[in-house]
Amino acid sequence: MVNYQCSVDLISEEVQKNLPTGYHVRPLEIEDYSKGHLDCLAQLTTVGEIKKEDYEARFNYLKDRRDTYASIVIEDENKRVVASGTIIIERKFIHALGLCGHIEDIVVDKSQRGKRLGLYVIETLKHIGKTMGCYKIILDCNDGNIPFYQKCGFEKKENEMVLYFWLNDPLKKQYRQKSVL
Repeated sequence: MVNYQCSVDLISEEVQKNLPTGYHVRPLEIEDYSKGHLDCLAQLTTVGEIKKEDYEARFNYLKDRRDTYASIVIEDENKRVVASGTIIIERKFIHALGLCGHIEDIVVDKSQRGKRLGLYVIETLKHIGKTMGCYKIILDCNDGNIPFYQKCGFEKKENEMVLYFWLNDPLKKQYRQKSVL
């Protein structure tokens, strides 16, 4: 049985040695709140105002479910988070109770683009998914990012659909912003 924990053991040595000098890929740490993790994510989508204690509560929630969530970051020589991503492991009934990885929230800081850090984030998450026993890994992206993900070995298949519950409902949006877990 595979040990389902996002630990240094799941980080690809190949990726680690190919990173540019001064960069390091590792599992997300609780201290990343003060190392720019949310600033980096804010370049991808809306983050909102998150207090340190709420960040730590969410971090601990995810840490307690390391068999489901694996978030990684790349930090630079100044110990700042400059890229991050997550793989979520879905447990299925099909494929003999198979595991399917979902890659989410891939971001590279604007000041760091062009250094192949996005590729290293994806390669790290693919390695984690494979090591954890996933039979496939899927992700959603906008049309402009399709060529990047194809370079990472993914192929375009089918379509994404979405239904937002909170977007146009102020009460649900307010509740969602207050929710910690």
